[in-house]
Amino acid sequence: MCRWHTRGVSDDYLAVNRANWDDRAGIHEHSPGYDRERLLSGEDELSHVVSFDRPRLGDISGLRTVHLQCHIGTDTLSLHRLGARVVGLDLSPSSLAAARRLAADAGADVEYVEADVYSAPSALADHAPFDLVYTGIGALGWLPSIDRWARTVAALLRPGGRLFIREGHPVLWACDDPRPDGLVVLAYPYFETPEPTVWDDASTYVEPAPGSDGGITATVTHEWNHGLGEIFTALTRHGMDVVSLEEHRTVPYLALGDQMVADPELPGEYRLAEGDDRLPLTYTLQAVRRG
Repeated sequence: MCRWHTRGVSDDYLAVNRANWDDRAGIHEHSPGYDRERLLSGEDELSHVVSFDRPRLGDISGLRTVHLQCHIGTDTLSLHRLGARVVGLDLSPSSLAAARRLAADAGADVEYVEADVYSAPSALADHAPFDLVYTGIGALGWLPSIDRWARTVAALLRPGGRLFIREGHPVLWACDDPRPDGLVVLAYPYFETPEPTVWDDASTYVEPAPGSDGGITATVTHEWNHGLGEIFTALTRHGMDVVSLEEHRTVPYLALGDQMVADPELPGEYRLAEGDDRLPLTYTLQAVRRG
């Protein structure tokens, strides 16, 4: 069981979270959950996350694309395989090392840059402006200010450029761990708070590779939730028009443990075993920067 409490935001949240993601990178690179071997089995193979949203992405051939918080690069490689001219950005050097190994093993020309999200405009000055900013599952919760994130996205995009994000739903992030009675309980903040939720947890969200204990040494993380209204308002304030918002009943990992089952029609996606119309688990949002 994770322990949590809140405290004022400190300048060390980046260092704390970077250490945790450096630990996770080695576990995730070899985890069946990230399906690295399948991705390397053929040039047409895509991550399940990108496959899910491929109809919504449309044709991205030739688009100058940045994948923010790219982690070990499975989705980044998938965007490259769909024809995007993509660069990945992440704060974790261990994650980027894994991403570069994946790209090299796949024979893919993908560039990676080490920086936190808020530093992206300066770190990517030689690449911007972009046609597409892409962000995947489990990214926004590591950022203390959604307004600052929206300002960053707008700074990266050309006028008419598009933001594409599929993310865990803020209602899901507010849920407690599964209860024995099967109830889903809201226990954590839905709205952005000045102070983070501080977790101490030696596990991660995917199955470790056979023979690995999956243990994490840097167990503490600082995280924030951001409500849908806060995200919409921040984007609008910084010159973006939200053009699409779709909520989903599935999420690409066992977010609520044994209360979830694999979706028979969506590879890599999971839904509530009972009453899956009770709870939005993820959403896809698209926005366009005004001219």
